[in-house]
Amino acid sequence: MDELCNPMKITSKNVTQQTAANYIMASGSGLSSPGPDDISRVLHAVRAHLGMHVAFVSEFVAGRRVFRYVDGSEGELPIKVGDSDPLDESYCHYIVDGRVPQLLPDPSKHPITMAMPVTTQLPVGGHLSVPVRLKDGRVYGTFCCFNYAPDHSLNERDLRTMRAFAEVTGHLLDRDISERQERDDEIARINSVIEHDQISIVYQPIYKLDENTVAGFEGLARFPEAGSRPPNEWFAAAAEVGLGVQLETIPIAKALAALPLLPPDVYLAVNVSPTALASRELAAVLDSGSTKRIVLEVTEHTSISDYAELRQAIEPLRRRGLRLAVDDAGAGYASLQHILSLMPDVIKMDASLTRNIDRDPARRALASSLITFAKDVGSQIIAEGIETAAELDVLRDLGVILGQGYFLGRPMPFDNAVQLIPR
Repeated sequence: MDELCNPMKITSKNVTQQTAANYIMASGSGLSSPGPDDISRVLHAVRAHLGMHVAFVSEFVAGRRVFRYVDGSEGELPIKVGDSDPLDESYCHYIVDGRVPQLLPDPSKHPITMAMPVTTQLPVGGHLSVPVRLKDGRVYGTFCCFNYAPDHSLNERDLRTMRAFAEVTGHLLDRDISERQERDDEIARINSVIEHDQISIVYQPIYKLDENTVAGFEGLARFPEAGSRPPNEWFAAAAEVGLGVQLETIPIAKALAALPLLPPDVYLAVNVSPTALASRELAAVLDSGSTKRIVLEVTEHTSISDYAELRQAIEPLRRRGLRLAVDDAGAGYASLQHILSLMPDVIKMDASLTRNIDRDPARRALASSLITFAKDVGSQIIAEGIETAAELDVLRDLGVILGQGYFLGRPMPFDNAVQLIPR
């Protein structure tokens, strides 16, 4: 067995910060994606190597010592994750201050620890404790191991082991703290967009290709006052921090507010993720009026884990006349799965198929197959991304009824969009 995979082979010669990092790698977890399991693994490895009863990592918070990670031998432990006590009543406080040594074979023999109630209450015997420092020099807390009885076999080699793994723990915590800060910052940015109403809607026309008249509009979210980040990145970031549905339903509600201002034969389409599609929040938005002129476009970029559950969630809306579309068909595997499993009313042919379709026989063949499939299952095709007259002509010849793209009309404010509809 590689000695890095065996804690009992760790010696004074090979215990360094790099060796400790290598130990984590050999244990099946890398420093590139740190998490609670990494620190728990470190804690267990050190406790097992030293033969100690209990090991923990504490954090100093507002005058208290909070136990963030705990590992122990079999049996009920005297402490658990989340427990806390006054910092000045703990060994950790005096060890970090330098008034108590980091290595204590028998705390009952030291003048400070012998007078502390915890020494006899737990009891605490052989004890090792070292500060855990973050990259900015701050003391996060301590990395500790102890036995219930005195242990005079503990030595400087064991203390070096503790220090090496405490250093690795500090690196792991730094990354975790950084990720949490990034998450908090992201939440703050998204909440600011919501609170300051920084989402606007533009409308892209969807044309009947044979008549050159507007059949509907797709309402698209824009974040004009929130920097240069594109809308898809806003929604992806919101989903990552648990605000996806909240952020999605705001532009959907805004877009649908324009529906009563459109002629009765013009519909409105909005994009929605599978998660939002099955949510109560979206159901509440759609419950306020007629859904017969609404098309919900399920995005291709998000996988669906349970199609049956999603079908059940949206069935009441479909019974009320709401139509379901699968966006970006032909762009990837997910869209094909969506089509087969959801049986949408509308299939939106991705711009990657439309682009240069007039010059590419393979694209024409694939588009023709998709059009035939849609007819066979009773779905309607909308071609996306039409940018030239030649593409438009080929799509008409293939039998595509509806289409959208910059050649037909760019996304625009509502006041401009309604001007496209004959009075």
